Amino acid sequence: MKHGYLSLAVACALALPGCTLIPDYLRPEAPVDAAWPQGAAYAPEQPAAGPAADLGWEAFFRDPALRRMVELAVDNNRNLRQAVLNVEAYRALYRVQRAELFPEIGVEGTQSRQRWPADYRSGGGGGSGGSGSGSGGGQSGTSTTTTKAEAFIQTHHSVTLGTSAWEADFFGRIRSLTRQTEEDYLATEEDRRNVHIALVGDVATAYFAWRTDQAQLKLTESTLASYQESLKLIEASEEVGISSQLDVRQAKTLVDQARAQKALYTRQIAEDANALQLLIGGPIPADLPAGLEVKDAMLADFPAGLPSDLLLRRPDIRAAEHRLLAANASIGAARAAFFPSVSLTARAGTASRDLSGLFDAGSGTWSFVPTITVPIFTFGRLRSNLEYAKLQKDINIAGYEYSIQTAFREVADGLAARGTYDDQLKAQGDLVDNNQAYYELARQRYDEGVDNYLTVLDAQRELFAAQQQLLTDRLQQLNSEVGLYKSLGGGWERNSVTTTASASTP
Repeated sequence: MKHGYLSLAVACALALPGCTLIPDYLRPEAPVDAAWPQGAAYAPEQPAAGPAADLGWEAFFRDPALRRMVELAVDNNRNLRQAVLNVEAYRALYRVQRAELFPEIGVEGTQSRQRWPADYRSGGGGGSGGSGSGSGGGQSGTSTTTTKAEAFIQTHHSVTLGTSAWEADFFGRIRSLTRQTEEDYLATEEDRRNVHIALVGDVATAYFAWRTDQAQLKLTESTLASYQESLKLIEASEEVGISSQLDVRQAKTLVDQARAQKALYTRQIAEDANALQLLIGGPIPADLPAGLEVKDAMLADFPAGLPSDLLLRRPDIRAAEHRLLAANASIGAARAAFFPSVSLTARAGTASRDLSGLFDAGSGTWSFVPTITVPIFTFGRLRSNLEYAKLQKDINIAGYEYSIQTAFREVADGLAARGTYDDQLKAQGDLVDNNQAYYELARQRYDEGVDNYLTVLDAQRELFAAQQQLLTDRLQQLNSEVGLYKSLGGGWERNSVTTTASASTP
């Protein structure tokens, strides 16, 4: 058998240079400034010891209960699990496309039996009708059996090893499609990281809302008890003619407002718990560690770094660039479609009339069929496909640039919040202290008979509002720090990176 023809055909095709018609890729310039905004809202940035993304979420979140929540979410969240499975699906598609670079070789064994009428023998038709085509175009062996009606049966045995219709990628069409599929897979991997980071941030914001509403409910319950005590005093004073019915109604108004606030925060705590259970993929553990107070330092400090770090640290930007690279590779495939397509069919095997002689000397068969297809008239289909591929690249360039601008805006907003929330919280804390002093002074003046009780009630109301606003401002500050951490690409790693390796470009 001449197996050398099959081996030579496959070897020649595999030895072709890996050239493609993919355009040279040049990363678009980032359409943002090289430095973060400056101004009254922005605090002077300290020199960064390392990228913020190198700070693991376990070190960033100082609250042990929050760390436990994030750990559960990473293990059990269904949305993250779906993103992981989506990556596996794209990886499988990449392997399918990559397999087209290599010939699909298989073994085929056949046995055929065919009955012919007697007149086929006398008319000579059996010679042509009975010599069925051998596998791979080689010679075939037949045996004849005569029946009582003088009809005859032909038997044919063959075993063939080979490949059929394998495209030799002379102009890189399949390599371009493989590169495109690979970049789509890598983009999906970055999407998974983005979902992971978003999940870590969502758990933190939901946990902060849960703890803040618990603090608001505790404050409301203590304030409601104070309002109810004041109402009793005013009602007693009204009975002896010291206070008026107006004072009573005013005190009842504050009690009713506090009762409504209590119901509001009770409902919000339940909704916060439901949101956390959805994120962590199950019930809140009964053995959850004791958490910090909202006013405590629940988050670690981290530097903002440089805008250029976003290109390497933000998974959404990296995903957008991978999709841009995929669109660039599709241009190579569209260009290659203009050139001839060469496919090879090569087979080698053995055939015999008798099964016992299938592997005897002289029974070998082989065939080698190269096919060249040259596009001539496609009525603009190939040119339109190329134009479409180029437009897709332009679309992905715009998407890549927009993702950079969005990231820059998110970080800038986070830095503005960082530069102003400390002053806002300090001022709000001073307002709470002033209202506390105002309330105590009003209560003292009422006890001394200088002022009426309406002044005390007004002081109570303002103190309660200031305390509520302080908790709200603290929640917003925590959320803004988490948002800045996410915007800089943090939240992907659990542990901090102590030794920063050289970052590779996407």
